Amino acid sequence: MNINKLIEIIEKKILSQDCISKVKVEDKSFLHKNHKSNVDGKFHILLYIESNELKKKNKLYSTRFIYKILENELKYYIHSLQIKLV
Repeated sequence: MNINKLIEIIEKKILSQDCISKVKVEDKSFLHKNHKSNVDGKFHILLYIESNELKKKNKLYSTRFIYKILENELKYYIHSLQIKLV
């Protein structure tokens, strides 16, 4: 899968949740290009998520919530996921 398709899928899945008002997805794979554990076809993703509801929850709850939404993508296409609630 290419990064543009992955970003499109991530945005669609995240925004399908009523509690999330905005999402911005950034590909940070270039920062890890020469790392030993870097694998072609697996990406390093940074998410900026705007959600008043998730900000009220603890970080563990919010992280698990996002990981559950992106379960398939994490399994096959995402090597690293960083989440920032804004």
